[in-house]
Amino acid sequence: MRNFDLTPLYRATVGFDQIADLMDRALANDVGQNTYPPYNIEKTADDAWRISIAVAGFSDDDLSIEVKDRSLHVTARRGEDDSNRTYLHRGIATRAFERRFHLADHVRVTGASHENGMLHIDLTREVPEALKPRRIAITSAGRTNANLVEQKSVN
Repeated sequence: MRNFDLTPLYRATVGFDQIADLMDRALANDVGQNTYPPYNIEKTADDAWRISIAVAGFSDDDLSIEVKDRSLHVTARRGEDDSNRTYLHRGIATRAFERRFHLADHVRVTGASHENGMLHIDLTREVPEALKPRRIAITSAGRTNANLVEQKSVN
């Protein structure tokens, strides 16, 4: 296991204390990571993404999508209805799976669709108005602002 010193990063950032946890989680999960089912993540707009997961052989009833604690969970459970079939070659994997995606702040799932063996999950970042950048007026020390209420001492 590698150890990274993130001290230079902390000098230039404020409020990103969770980045060390994120990097540790990414490095820990990278070893022996399951690659089933294959998936794509594409950026569809500046604040929108789409996750496409190959789910051949699964119906809508077999699939489940949940968002818990800023984490997207996609699971598939399939009943055994192939018991009376005899396969000469079985190359289409329809085994159960669970795939997790960690979502950034203010990213929410806006929709999901299942077509042609692909499960598409649409995501959008919706930053609240209070967190959007705003311009702050600068006043000089000598000027008074007309909107300020005059202070009076109360005894």
